[in-house]
Amino acid sequence: MARTSFQGEIPEEQIEVCPVTKTQNVIAGKWKIIILWHLSAQTRRFGELQRLVPGISKGILTSQLRELENDHMVHRKVYQEVPPKVEYSLTNSGKSFIPILDSMGEWGKKYVKNVENT
Repeated sequence: MARTSFQGEIPEEQIEVCPVTKTQNVIAGKWKIIILWHLSAQTRRFGELQRLVPGISKGILTSQLRELENDHMVHRKVYQEVPPKVEYSLTNSGKSFIPILDSMGEWGKKYVKNVENT
């Protein structure tokens, strides 16, 4: 099933041809990169993630986490206790994305510095 991008549906054959398109498809979404960033530090519970990402609704956070889980970037662990406890952590695929997150952070710092100096 192809997901939608900002311009509409991405044809499956385009995803297969272009690995950058596949990457974009996995991390597309306003909050996914921020969620991955917070999970790169440690395992988090849902409420903790919601507090760390101001402005995100419960429904959107749930949706973004489900997509990341379906794409094997995030692992969801449910504990059989009352009240229910659910933790989110990065999978091996998610952990392999940490250097990219770090690079994006470094690029962002340089970008802000360059923009301030213009």
